[in-house]
Amino acid sequence: MKTRISKGIASGTIVAPPSKSYAHRILIASFLASSQGYGEGRACRVSNVAFSDDVNATLGCLKALGAVISTDADSVLFKGTAGAGGDGELMLDCNESGSTLRFLIPMALVLNENRRIVMRGTAKLMSRGLDVYERIFERCGIEYEHGNDFFSFCGKLAGSEFVVPGNTSSQYVTGLMFALSLRQGDSRIVIEGDIESLPYIRITLDVLSGFGARAVFSGNEIRIQGGRKYLSGDRSVEGDYSNAAFFAALNLIDPLNDVRVCGLAVDSVQGDKAYERLFPLLKGNTGPEIDISDCIDLGPVLFMLASALNGAVFTGVRRLRIKESDRVACMVEELVKFGARIDAGDDSVVIHRAELHAPGSVLNGHNDHRIVMALSVLLTGFGGVIDGSEAVRKSFPDFFERLGEVGVSYEHFQG
Repeated sequence: MKTRISKGIASGTIVAPPSKSYAHRILIASFLASSQGYGEGRACRVSNVAFSDDVNATLGCLKALGAVISTDADSVLFKGTAGAGGDGELMLDCNESGSTLRFLIPMALVLNENRRIVMRGTAKLMSRGLDVYERIFERCGIEYEHGNDFFSFCGKLAGSEFVVPGNTSSQYVTGLMFALSLRQGDSRIVIEGDIESLPYIRITLDVLSGFGARAVFSGNEIRIQGGRKYLSGDRSVEGDYSNAAFFAALNLIDPLNDVRVCGLAVDSVQGDKAYERLFPLLKGNTGPEIDISDCIDLGPVLFMLASALNGAVFTGVRRLRIKESDRVACMVEELVKFGARIDAGDDSVVIHRAELHAPGSVLNGHNDHRIVMALSVLLTGFGGVIDGSEAVRKSFPDFFERLGEVGVSYEHFQG
């Protein structure tokens, strides 16, 4: 699908969409709480859920693991658990969701010891790597196979200490925290080196605490108490700073834009809350140096704004290259079409101040939701077309409709 966005002024109030990061974790914890084995076994309702492709992948996998679920417009009711399909091979389809894949691998192992689990996903997802789990599995004697579009395994998660490099995805840490909380006895996760994406670990700790699980983070070590029951009850997903950032960015594209974002928790531990601090730096300074290793998902919108404003030097960008796309290379490719001047290295991006203009060709969304959204915001200042705009379904299915609510004119078309 292609989308034509017209140059224009944006104004109005937007309610922040639900946080995908919180939604994944709360849905998993609610599944466990509704289980007689690992929780209180009573129904759990999760409200303020956006059924993006990634969230739907997690829900599909939880159903395969035995969750009994019903949904309505924006909520999920966990009614309990049923059998997960007998003793044969168990298949979980993660589609293109890295969170679903990495969160559920160790949990599926604990819930189904000695049963072969097959995690399926797109070739792009599987190419992003599962090296931390592979090393742990080798140490535990767990059989596994990593194919082009699947990761299969069978065995028992043995031991009480698990080592995770600090410079890798925090999704491994989250997956282990959920899994280890289900076992009897205490465990610990040791994070080696400097910790990147620390806020995402804090989100997991927040969710676990809210469900009665016990995990204590001190220094570079997380201690998890096993055998505690997950608490049933109703929960609501808080607003998402990651996607709210795109609407806040509109105000920096044109001084006449006046978009207000509400529905965000002021005391949130979300790392992408950092946009409230970083956007003024981009607006008020020439070439500020900004480390984004703790708010890596802001990369595309920050690159876009730096190109449109005063330039910047970004460090800690390495993990952007192994997201849904190589977000460094892809953003450079698209921003150059506006006249941006950018130098990209392995772990840094230097954006020089330049006068931008309307793109001379159709933009490519690179099958990446955050690239599509960042470029859409920039196009409100120039007008133009994005090919592959349907990628927003991964995290923000009604992104364009919400743009329309603040006066942005757009048109979807094929061809």
